Amino acid sequence: MNYSLRSLFQSIIVLCSILSATFVRAQSFTKAEIGRWQQQAKQITITRDTWSVPHIYGKTDADVVFGALYTQCEDDFARVEENYIDAIGRMAEVEGESALYHDLRARLFLDSTQAIAIYKKSPAWMKKLLDAFADGTNYYLYTHPDVKPRLLTRFQPWMPLMFSEGSIGGNISGISTDRLKAFYEHNKFTSSINDFDKYEREPVGSNGFAIAPSKSATKNALLLINPHTSFYFRSELQMSSQEGLNAYGAVTWGQFFIYQGFNENCGWMHTSSGADSMDEYLETIEKKGNAFFYRYGNVVKPVRTQKIKLPYKSGNGIQYKEFTLYWTQHGPIVGEKDGKWIAVSMMNTPLEALEQSYLRTKANGYAGYKNVMKLNGNASNNTVFADRDGNIAYWHGNFMPKRNPKFDWSQPVDGSNPETDWKGLHAVDELVQVKNPANGWIQNCNSTPFTVSGSNSPEKNKYPIYMAPDAENYRGINAVRVLSQKSNFTLDTLIAAANDPHLAGFDELIPALITAYQTVSANSANRSQDVAEAIQILKSWNKSYGTTSVGTTLAIFWGEKIQRLARSRVPANQRLDFLSFTAFVIEKTTAQEKINILKETLAELTRDFGTWKTPWGDINRYQRLTGKIQETYDDQQPSIPVGFTPSVWGSLAAYGARTAPNTKKRYGYVGNSFVAVVEFGKKVKARSVVTGGQSSRPNTKHFTDQAPLFCEGKFKDVWFYPEDVQQHVEKTYHPGEK
Repeated sequence: MNYSLRSLFQSIIVLCSILSATFVRAQSFTKAEIGRWQQQAKQITITRDTWSVPHIYGKTDADVVFGALYTQCEDDFARVEENYIDAIGRMAEVEGESALYHDLRARLFLDSTQAIAIYKKSPAWMKKLLDAFADGTNYYLYTHPDVKPRLLTRFQPWMPLMFSEGSIGGNISGISTDRLKAFYEHNKFTSSINDFDKYEREPVGSNGFAIAPSKSATKNALLLINPHTSFYFRSELQMSSQEGLNAYGAVTWGQFFIYQGFNENCGWMHTSSGADSMDEYLETIEKKGNAFFYRYGNVVKPVRTQKIKLPYKSGNGIQYKEFTLYWTQHGPIVGEKDGKWIAVSMMNTPLEALEQSYLRTKANGYAGYKNVMKLNGNASNNTVFADRDGNIAYWHGNFMPKRNPKFDWSQPVDGSNPETDWKGLHAVDELVQVKNPANGWIQNCNSTPFTVSGSNSPEKNKYPIYMAPDAENYRGINAVRVLSQKSNFTLDTLIAAANDPHLAGFDELIPALITAYQTVSANSANRSQDVAEAIQILKSWNKSYGTTSVGTTLAIFWGEKIQRLARSRVPANQRLDFLSFTAFVIEKTTAQEKINILKETLAELTRDFGTWKTPWGDINRYQRLTGKIQETYDDQQPSIPVGFTPSVWGSLAAYGARTAPNTKKRYGYVGNSFVAVVEFGKKVKARSVVTGGQSSRPNTKHFTDQAPLFCEGKFKDVWFYPEDVQQHVEKTYHPGEK
């Protein structure tokens, strides 16, 4: 066979393979479905601006939802799919047996059978959106046969009911899978984790600021939207229909509502909340024959049981493990303590949660937003709010059960005592909240609501303890300081406030180290030139981060080591928050230990970087190489210096970084993600930035085009109105078009 014939033959084989793959993929969808999707796609226009942010326009809300899911899949299908594999409890099918109890946890609270039943009973308007979610995602798969899902080859309209809130895992993530495993495998669960270790050690949380007209240069309300998540956790887009939807902001991959963002009339920022919206009940169990019963008052009730088989990946195949699940009237059984079973009560109203998540994006101001909150569908977040009428507001939590205040709700309560039952839900007006405080600003940084507005904050003694057990943290302290110092905010100065570099977490730690040096310096072993010079640098340091700051490097490396030592000494039953842990560190480590750890810090820095006088920006870096969910890092590849630090030290612009197995430098993976500032005037004005760029594909224009802005705390202009978008168009198309 000559070369030209062989080449032709090979081309035919390749073409047949492509057509075969397309045919196989297409077979999972009917001709009727495909025709319907193609017709709907013609009604949807996607305009990507010069940052590739998609602005989705459609006649109906359902059209826009279709387009929103299509664009999300274009930008990062892997994360869309991952979120639903996670939410519907099928992670073990791709990750293996180690993920079984992750899936079991999801199934205990809501399974697909229940979600399908809820979908069928959903109001017509919601059912249209749920159908559009599935249609937009499936149309993407149909038109992209080269995309190979890990598991989900067809998305179903009931799936968003199992992923309805948009936050980082929601309350269910607080349920220990280790404890679940111990119970369902009949092992003893032991944990020495103290309360301090349950607090965020990396900056997964968020900041929200609202500025009233009295503190605004333009006399318009301002809002800072600053979630802290794992990098690339959300997508930036605009959704606009002819049915009153016109929202811009951050969408958690795979969801069809703007989770943190704004419309023409108002904006909303959610911060992860410590408001106590879930409880553990200790159930007294009796076994009669092969059946279990639990005591409630003077009676015993049967424990509800269900046998299920969970699939998990094993080699190249699938195996199954059988479980018997248990429930009492308080909820599913998730563990055992001192011979009693532990049931968990938490919000489990997915339709209301999804309705609230969507409807708030169409709110026209304070009253409308508050009215949507009456659905009580937000269990894990606080809300910082501003609107074009000049209102600013804050609500601490939303879904809040009424309880008997004589019990300690921070601990498991006696499930056999009817007095521990929930007494309904608190009304929105009963929540810890503030509206239009006299000081003219609101802040929340996952901290206590009793400092949200300085001296104009809610009074702690007016609320049950369970409503707001949140402690103060160093971001909250820094936010109050920053907002109190300025009386005339603009978008620029609000950005500057969000990036304030002061690290309040060192305000007491560094003086304690200096005092320790003065105490032990009489010992010749502590009088090395390096130690003395390092102490002098820290003494002169302004306790603010910066890429050129050696003081930041010394403080963070020493601070991490001294905290690690102190943490090993915290009694298992002692409860510490960030501030009280700092006091514990200072008190429970000796002066000599503080200096010894400084010596270790200098030695480590010299070993890894050639000198301990290494600026923070030479160590703390931003890098994006692959776009995969599990990113890889390489000291030999280009990266960008970053000044921000982990939020544990009080850095408002949070940046959690760590070394990879093959690196000495630290690379960011969590912290600031989508960040925006918004002004609500006659026309809304906004600026934003995301961690890297809109696309997850390397070697494309928008993979890291925003990274230089992000790393320097700078923002791009948001194009909200069609006339502005049209001046900055990169591409306009309908779903399905190349």
